[in-house]
Amino acid sequence: MNLREAFRVAATAIAANRLRAGLTVLGVVIGVMSVVLLVAVGNGAREEVTAGVEGLGSNLLLVVPGSLDFGAAPSRSRFTLDDVEELERAVRGDGDVAANVTSGEFVRSADGESFTSILGVTAGYNAVTSRPVERGEEFRQTDVVTGRRVAIVGAEAATGLFPGRDPIGRTVTIAGLRFRVVGVLERQGATLGVSRDTEVLVPITAAQRLFGTRRVDTIVVSAPSTDVLPTLSRRVEQVFAERFEPGTFSVLTQDQILGVLGDVLDTLTLVLAAIAGISLLVGGVGVSNIMLVSVQERTREIGLRKALGARTRDVTLQFLLEAVVLCGIGGVVGIALGIGLSAVATALSPLPAVVTGWSVALAFGVSVTVGVVFGVFPARRAGRLDPVTALRYE
Repeated sequence: MNLREAFRVAATAIAANRLRAGLTVLGVVIGVMSVVLLVAVGNGAREEVTAGVEGLGSNLLLVVPGSLDFGAAPSRSRFTLDDVEELERAVRGDGDVAANVTSGEFVRSADGESFTSILGVTAGYNAVTSRPVERGEEFRQTDVVTGRRVAIVGAEAATGLFPGRDPIGRTVTIAGLRFRVVGVLERQGATLGVSRDTEVLVPITAAQRLFGTRRVDTIVVSAPSTDVLPTLSRRVEQVFAERFEPGTFSVLTQDQILGVLGDVLDTLTLVLAAIAGISLLVGGVGVSNIMLVSVQERTREIGLRKALGARTRDVTLQFLLEAVVLCGIGGVVGIALGIGLSAVATALSPLPAVVTGWSVALAFGVSVTVGVVFGVFPARRAGRLDPVTALRYE
């Protein structure tokens, strides 16, 4: 029996029991669909994180509290404005320094109210982090020194707090204190479903008084070019090594941040794929079980085929191909459903689901492999039947 004939016989046997075949491949369909969908979600998260880090600006160094190694515990910031000033003196002429402190607060205006992120920033923060002001003005150094109560609002915050009105010159109330709006940021969009356009910026000294703290959460250093980054990074590390104990701070480039976050997302994607793989395993067990039932039901047919000259390998190939075809059909249906659900997730969720060619090929390849692995035992059992015993089987 050639391969084409074996496929034809396998297809005929499957078509003769459509309902049973459909129920058999259901586990494979669910498993493949889950693999495609969950890997797409993982890929979407990676792209969102990459876009968010790249959106911070170019040629940046970030100084953050604690260690950003995978699995490291969060660390409370011990940075202050004195550290920022010391760093500015150390890198003057080779880089620009900005810093921020963040907290969530209610922001109120005469026309609206919202709970959003309040960023206390230093002068020049917008230029360093590539967040230009679309209308109005940026903070001046005197605003930071005096702790002046002025604010720059995101594009979405401006629309929500001052619908149909120009926010410049108007006031907002943050945690009971009034701030005058002096600028509106350019629209930035969302990162991982969180809109940056709802943020409100105030001078860092005013924010520290508002939050009742002296801390600085993140320090950003902008280099004039990529070539300067290694030298600048060593200088920044030297400054902080003299002021803090090892392990209490990290100096990271954007590539290093993406590397750490990439490791986290790779692990997450692997875990999600493993969970989906359990469904495939269950589906494979179902295929093996049904194929064993099929072998038992068709024992006399197998005996007749062998009596007419069919070889052991012919019968084995026939039943193995039935299992592969079943899983292949389940793989195709599962891929189609996975792609469809990914599109639905992208439309309804703030986090996009990105389907890649390799994930589709992997899902289909795994489904066929499941057919081979779980179809071998029933196929070998069918091929080894004695024709005389099989013909006498009731």
